[in-house]
Amino acid sequence: MEVITLQSGSSGNCVFVEADGVRLLFDAGISARQAELRLAQHGRDICDIDALVISHDHRDHSTGIGTFHRKFGLPVYVTAKTFQEVRRRIKIGPVSDLRHFVAGDTLSFGPVKVETHSTPHDAADGVVFVVEDSQHRFGLLTDLGHVFEGLGELMSTLDAVLIESNYDPDMLDRGPYPEFLKHRIRGPKGHLSNLDCAMLLKKAVRDRLRWACLGHLSETNNDPEVAMRTHHEILGAEFPLRCADRKAASTKMLIGDHQTDNPTWTRDAARGT
Repeated sequence: MEVITLQSGSSGNCVFVEADGVRLLFDAGISARQAELRLAQHGRDICDIDALVISHDHRDHSTGIGTFHRKFGLPVYVTAKTFQEVRRRIKIGPVSDLRHFVAGDTLSFGPVKVETHSTPHDAADGVVFVVEDSQHRFGLLTDLGHVFEGLGELMSTLDAVLIESNYDPDMLDRGPYPEFLKHRIRGPKGHLSNLDCAMLLKKAVRDRLRWACLGHLSETNNDPEVAMRTHHEILGAEFPLRCADRKAASTKMLIGDHQTDNPTWTRDAARGT
């Protein structure tokens, strides 16, 4: 299984996953042109994608739905509530190949399954995903709201994860956001802090987790070095860890027999690479 984050953060999110010959794109929060170029840098043609799967209605995950669909011929998988809310808030144009699912469904793409799990994030009908091939399970877990019941158990089933580590509590408290927005971020429908994320990972590392990529870092209330320091204090420096870039594509991340613990991860991640 291969994972490439094309961008991760409040300015846009898009993740490519390839497994057993199936190529999937999760979320469309960046421009179609940028998605095409960043995949091409990795030798991937965006027109070969089998499906575009949407997590929730917020603009940084959904604004490109219509363009991705029409320009690249991608079928769109999304819950009905999410799509209705996107349509209400964003001019996305016509989408002729729309395939609704319900949170909790498992989507099938040939030999690859995608589990969908509901979250308490403040979206119309937010979900997160677990991609499973014949051997491996990858979690795509951002915009979680809080550490809800069952999240730890789900983490324990994963081989690798992209998980939100959105804010540092001290940076948020001292930062420029108005109080209502700070309350929203740290509240039960907001985001996970660095500490929340690190504690979840600590438990999962005891099970089968082989690496983690920290995603959806706030540009204002977090910093890759701060996030990495918090995680190293809790997980130790040896666990393979990196931060997804807020403005560019990551290098390819592997899950499988050819995956080795890459020692450059913990050094490079502080630069967001």
